[in-house]
Amino acid sequence: MFSKSRINEPGPKAETETTKAPEALMSKPAMDFTPSASKGKATASVLSSDLTVVGNLRTTGDIQVEGTVEGDIRAHLLTVGESATIRGEIVADDIVVNGRVIGRVRGLKVRLTSTARVEGDIIHKTIAIESGAHFEGSVQRQDDPLSSGRPAPGAMRLEAPAPAAEVKSEA
Repeated sequence: MFSKSRINEPGPKAETETTKAPEALMSKPAMDFTPSASKGKATASVLSSDLTVVGNLRTTGDIQVEGTVEGDIRAHLLTVGESATIRGEIVADDIVVNGRVIGRVRGLKVRLTSTARVEGDIIHKTIAIESGAHFEGSVQRQDDPLSSGRPAPGAMRLEAPAPAAEVKSEA
C-alpha cells in the first residue's frame, strides 16, 4: 500500500538533492519577492493636529486632516478629523467629516459623523448624516458631483477684504 520514497535512502544522489534543495529555496523567494507598496494600497497622508497649511492640496491618493487647512483640497478619500478645520472647497470620491468644514463639499459619497460641523453647500451622489452632526447650508444630489464647475475665484471667500484706508495729509 505504501512505498518507500527515495528521500530516506542513503546515497550520493540523496545528498546531491539535499544540497540543491536549500539553494533552490534560497533563490526562489528572491525571484518571487515584489515590493508590497506596488501590490497594496498606499497609506493615507496625514496632516497632524499641530500643522496649519495655507494653500491648496491635490492628490490622487488619500488624505487624513487633523490640523487646519486654509485652501481647497482634492483627493480620492478625504477624512476630516475631529480636531481639524478646513476653510475652502473639498472635492473627493469619498468624504468623511468628523471635524469642521467651512466651504463647499463635493463628493460621490459624503458622510457627516455625529461630531461634524459643516458650514457650506454639499453636492453629493450619496450622503449620510449621523444624529448630532451640525450642518448649515444646502444639500444637492447630482449623479456626477465631481464634474460640476468650480466657483469664480474668490467666491468661496468667507470674509470680504477690508476697504483701503485713505490717508490725507495737510501741507
